Amino acid sequence: MDLSSSSYSTSIVESGDTDTTWRGTTGQRRSWQISCGDVVDRDRCLTVTVDRGRVVLVGPPGETAVLSYDQLVQLRAALREAADQAER
Repeated sequence: MDLSSSSYSTSIVESGDTDTTWRGTTGQRRSWQISCGDVVDRDRCLTVTVDRGRVVLVGPPGETAVLSYDQLVQLRAALREAADQAER
């Protein structure tokens, strides 16, 4: 399967929190949603969140997440930012 020609959306939705314990280069962000698809081309998303110093990756319930190259780059960036926050 050639993921580079995938038609999946590549947006990252960032959600914030006003709690001042979440700061740094990522601002107040504690959660990232990365658009992806499943094996039958339905729109789905992966969620990366930081919870009590741990990074949590939540996939589509009961599904397989299929990511294009661009979506994989966004997931990698979200995981890096979440890891930076988790170690604070």
